[in-house]
Amino acid sequence: MDRIEPRTATKTPACPPAHAALLRLDEVSKTYLSNGQSVDALHGVSLEVHEGEFLAIVGRSGCGKSTLLNLAGAMDFPTSGRILLEGQSTSELSDYGLTLLRRKKVGFIFQSFQLLNTLSVLENVELPLLLAGESETRTRAQRQLELVEIGDLAARMPHQLSGGQMQRVAIARAMVHEPRLLLADEPTGNLDTQTGNLILALLRRIADEQRTAILMATHSAESAAFADAIVKLRDGRIAEVTGR
Repeated sequence: MDRIEPRTATKTPACPPAHAALLRLDEVSKTYLSNGQSVDALHGVSLEVHEGEFLAIVGRSGCGKSTLLNLAGAMDFPTSGRILLEGQSTSELSDYGLTLLRRKKVGFIFQSFQLLNTLSVLENVELPLLLAGESETRTRAQRQLELVEIGDLAARMPHQLSGGQMQRVAIARAMVHEPRLLLADEPTGNLDTQTGNLILALLRRIADEQRTAILMATHSAESAAFADAIVKLRDGRIAEVTGR
């Protein structure tokens, strides 16, 4: 695959700010209870993500990056403020509505791949479609593997893959239901630099060609350079936004 370099100053914005946001956070705060003590993970965070836009959330461990992703994907809910995905408030959806949202509109990519070792590569990618009761699951899963350039590995088991190959499988699984929003939590954290850059280039291509919005948490400035804009978190607050 041709190497794709990080974005430079000549990049074209993915979506004009005037367009309606796909994902919107309005004054979002999140407080957890730990050993009877209140722990503030996010404080008054407001952020918009548009169709086809690739945003990097950067900051030190504990700054709130993973909390923000969990809230954006409706895996958790804000203590105050609201989160809108395609205009719907995640806090107001029923359990069934939340299940549909996660299955159809959001894809997740994790640092540790989260593949099922008892399933083949193809079966791992096919699983979300089976759970959603979709049709032509095998064909669609194979097509997605082709798009991430590992179609020839469909019959292999996860333990037979390299780290980069496993992350491609994870990306294919996250994209197989054609989500509007892709959430990536340290997607290159377990990869060497060269392999990680190939994965980031693939995410860049997904945003550009499939118009999928991507929100990526990372501590790496090199990884963040592939994004359209960088949001710096510090102690649960947005300290700076660059690239917009």
